[in-house]
Amino acid sequence: MDAPVKTVAPGDLPGLVGTEIGVSDWVIVDQARIDAFADVTDDHQFIHVDPEKAKATPFGGTIAHGFLTLSLLSRMAYQVSPALEGAVAALNYGFDKIRFLEPVKSGARVRGRFTLDGADDKGGGRWLLRYGVTVEIENEPKPALVAEWLGMQILKQGV
Repeated sequence: MDAPVKTVAPGDLPGLVGTEIGVSDWVIVDQARIDAFADVTDDHQFIHVDPEKAKATPFGGTIAHGFLTLSLLSRMAYQVSPALEGAVAALNYGFDKIRFLEPVKSGARVRGRFTLDGADDKGGGRWLLRYGVTVEIENEPKPALVAEWLGMQILKQGV
C-alpha cells in the first residue's frame, strides 16, 4: 500500500477530533472478490457463492460476506488516515461497535467515510485513535456498515 496521505503532529490531534478525515475511493465488490473471500475463510454459504440459488432470495442474487466488507476498511483507511509524526508502527486495536446495516450485492461499489472521534495519549509514545467509519454503497440510501474502529500508533521514543 502507499504511504499515508499526510502526517499529523500529535499536538494537532485535539483539533481534528470530531472532523471528517477523508473518504476513500470506490471499491468494486464483484463475484470474483466474493468467491476469493469465501475460499480464504471457508465460508461458502450459497447466498455468497451460488448466483442461481441466490436469485430466489429477497436479495435477488449473491451478496458479499459482512466480514469481507469489514475487511476492506484497511484498504480504505490507507487512502485517508493520517500518520502521526514519528510513528514507527500503526496497529489495528479492534472495534468497540460494528453494525452490518445493508447487504452489499455482487457488483456493487463501496467506499469508506472516516471521522476522527477520539485521540488519547496512552503514554510511552502510544496514541489510541478512535475512528467513526461508515461504509457507503453506491446509489443506496443505507450504508453497508457503521463501526467504531480503534487504531494504535506507536511513536519513536523521544518524539
